[in-house]
This record gives sequence, C-alpha cells and structure tokens, in this order.
Amino acid sequence: MTANSEFPIDARPGGERQPTVLQVLPALVTGGVERGTVDVAAALAEAGWRSIVASTGGPMVRELIRAGAEHVELPLASKNPLVIRRNVGRLAALIRDRQVDIVHARSRAPAWSAWQAAQQTGTHFVTTFHGTYNLGWFGFKQMYNQVMTRGERVIAISEFIAEHARRVYGLDPGRIRVIHRGVDLSKFDPVRVSQERIIHLANRWRLPDGYPVIMLPGRLTRWKGQTVLIEALAELGRHDIRCLLVGSDQGRTAYRQELVDLIRRRDLGDVVHIVDECGDMPAAYMLTDVAVSASTDPEAFGRVVVEAQAMGRPVIASDHGAPREIVAHGRTGWLTAPGDARSLAEAIDRFLSLSPQERATIADLGQRFVRANFTKESMCARTLAVYGEVLNGEPPVARQEELVPLEDA
Repeated sequence: MTANSEFPIDARPGGERQPTVLQVLPALVTGGVERGTVDVAAALAEAGWRSIVASTGGPMVRELIRAGAEHVELPLASKNPLVIRRNVGRLAALIRDRQVDIVHARSRAPAWSAWQAAQQTGTHFVTTFHGTYNLGWFGFKQMYNQVMTRGERVIAISEFIAEHARRVYGLDPGRIRVIHRGVDLSKFDPVRVSQERIIHLANRWRLPDGYPVIMLPGRLTRWKGQTVLIEALAELGRHDIRCLLVGSDQGRTAYRQELVDLIRRRDLGDVVHIVDECGDMPAAYMLTDVAVSASTDPEAFGRVVVEAQAMGRPVIASDHGAPREIVAHGRTGWLTAPGDARSLAEAIDRFLSLSPQERATIADLGQRFVRANFTKESMCARTLAVYGEVLNGEPPVARQEELVPLEDA
C-alpha cells in the first residue's frame, strides 16, 4: 500500500494476506440493517478476516471500531445520481487499496455504486435483501430495486423475502440464501436484566403496580399499526391494563398528534401512553406482559417479535410476512388478521385470561425457539459461510432453509 493512499490504515504485522470483506450501507444509525452490519463486521474480525464498513457514519461507528473493524466515511446515503456515480470511483479506489475480496451491499443506493465498483475491479459481489421495497409506478422503482438481485449470492432475511425476490424479480433460487436476523442473547436474556434497570424504567414511565402491560415497540409511523392497537383496546373496553407505544416519531409530529387525538376520543388516556425511543429494550420487555406487532404491511423480519420471545414474553403479531415464520401460533404467541382491531382485541383478551402456568409455558417455548433459530451467532456464522461459498467458487445450488421445529428446540 502506498504512503499517499486515499484511505490510509495502520500497517498490519506479519504482512499476511487476510480475506477482506467490505460492507456498504447508507449510515450507521440504529436499525436492523445497521445492527446486522455491525454484528457481521465483528464476527469477521473475530474470525481473523479484515472487516471494513463504508457509510456516511453515525453513532454505531464507535461500536464497530471497538469490535476490531474499520470504518471508511463515504457519502453513501445520497440518492443523487451524480453522487452515486462518483461513489463508484471512490469505492473502486477503496477496493483496490484494501485488496477487498468481497463487497457486501445492504441497501439500494450504495448497492448501485458498489456493484459497478465490483464490476470494475473484478471483485465478488453479495447483497442482502432487507425488504420488499416499494415497486412504484411504471416499473421504474422495480428497476432501481433490482440491483439487490445482482449478487453472486443474495441473502434474504426471511423466507417471506426470499419468496418475494423469486416471484417479483425472477431471482434464481440457487443464488438465494435465507439467513434470518439474530438477536444478541448476551443482552436479551431475562437473567441479565437487573431489578434496578426495571425499576428505573417503570419510574420513568410512571407505571403503577399491579396492571398488566401491553407494549408495541416501533417507530411512530402508520404502517406499524399503533392505531389498530388503540382501536383494539377501545374494543376491549378495559381500564385495568396499561399500554405503551415505545418509539420515536422521527419528525412525524402530525401522526403523533393523530394518535394523541385518537386516544382521547376513545377515552383511553389512562390506558395508552406514548413514550419516546427506549435505550434499554431488554428492561422494557421485562416490564411487559405481552408484546404486540400490529403492522399493517408485511414485516420483512420482525425484530420485536424475536426479541420479545427471547425475553420470555408472549407476542401478538399480524398474520402476514415473516412473523408467520417466527411465531408458533397458539404456542409462543398469536397471529391476528392484519389491520383488524377486533381480531387483535380477541388475542389480547385471550392472553389476559391465561393462568400463570400457561404464561410460563409460553415463555419457555418462545425462548427455546429463539435460541434454536434466531441468535446473532447463527446469523453471523451462516453469513460467513456464504462468503466462503463465493470465495471458493461454489456453484449456485438451491438449498432448502428450514428452521429447527419447536418440538426439537
């Protein structure tokens, strides 16, 4: 590496050639895409690979560096065609400087730059399909989305997303690898959450003792289904429960006000409380009796659903998208008709009528299911295995990705 490299790094002892993976995404802020990127970057570093992430930066950069990975700041969050084009040259230079073996794109705008840079440099290219993506009008958006299908391997974060990629984009099943997102059990484990953390959060949210708590975590945006839950609680007609809507409005003040007005009209001011984003979700789950995911659009994965089960909490989720794969209906939680307040109210009522023994059984089954299928370690190991496939030149052969059944968990 030359001394005047555009991307200087510290010299590595021994001069050994290590496999190098460059992950690209818009920014390192809180979210499922970002969490997965950092987890995989850390696993690469731990495995002795060189791990690089390029993004515009963000609060998770510090965690990335602590894990032994490198961050390179580039304007990859921009959707401006001119910036995307200039990013091709920037990424190609980075690939050559770092002798990158695999470029892993996790979002569409940076993927266009990364794909072209990989083509220019003859570098392996992998993508992760994180969502269904808006198809838009006249096929233009679908053309934009198709860059996510151009990987030698395309990682889908659920079987729901894999089927979407096959059906909508005609993606060769041999190139798809289903790797569900994983939860960090060193954090999402009931025995690791102290009473002090739980009490602190209960005091902060002014939760009274003795009331069952229902929680819907998720940013305040319409498709997350907060209005459906409020209407379900109105249908239920009970005031001996408490409901927490946990998440930031991210500037959607009009929608937040709409929720406040709906709570007032349904006379639920003593029941439903909107709280901001929570920095201690494990403690929040411990305060909760049941977690709800009422999304009106299909979830690509549903991190809340897995986290809640890992914490021994029953879940109620909409019966579409990935939750169908990660909720054992009637055993670790319930699936309800999407957007149907009455269906959701019936599921909540069913939960509230459970005996302590029945709740304990649900908690045990949910934890076992998560530990068998949705851990951070499993996600990272399977991702590194995909990198190995690509580096070894293995042919793209379709594989049946099956979860460990609840009976075997």
